[in-house]
Amino acid sequence: MRYGYTILYVPDVSATVDFYERAFGLERRFVDPNGQYAELETGPTTLAFAATDLIRAQGLHFRDHGPAGLPAAMEIGLTTDDVPTAVERAVQEGARLVAAPVTKPWGQVVAYVSDPDGVLVELCTPMG
Repeated sequence: MRYGYTILYVPDVSATVDFYERAFGLERRFVDPNGQYAELETGPTTLAFAATDLIRAQGLHFRDHGPAGLPAAMEIGLTTDDVPTAVERAVQEGARLVAAPVTKPWGQVVAYVSDPDGVLVELCTPMG
């Protein structure tokens, strides 16, 4: 068994992908012509976004992400060698600062922002 992908259900796939490109420098790998699904180039594990109505049409239900209130109990983790600069760029592009960069006891620099859909994004230096 291998971890293959994460799909986040969002109200506007195009707007979310545009944000992740601007804020984090990620590139589109695949975009459904109908705008209901998209993948970003993130290496061997795929980060994807699908329209909330797409999954609801299959009879599945969930709590929507939203910019107000607490985020869901999950996060997207992105690594970078320069966390402060990554945080600054993300905030300039519309992310909300949740926790400023700090150096953890094990040496990793970690910060948190939330995307416009209210999804928590950890920006951190690589481990090891």
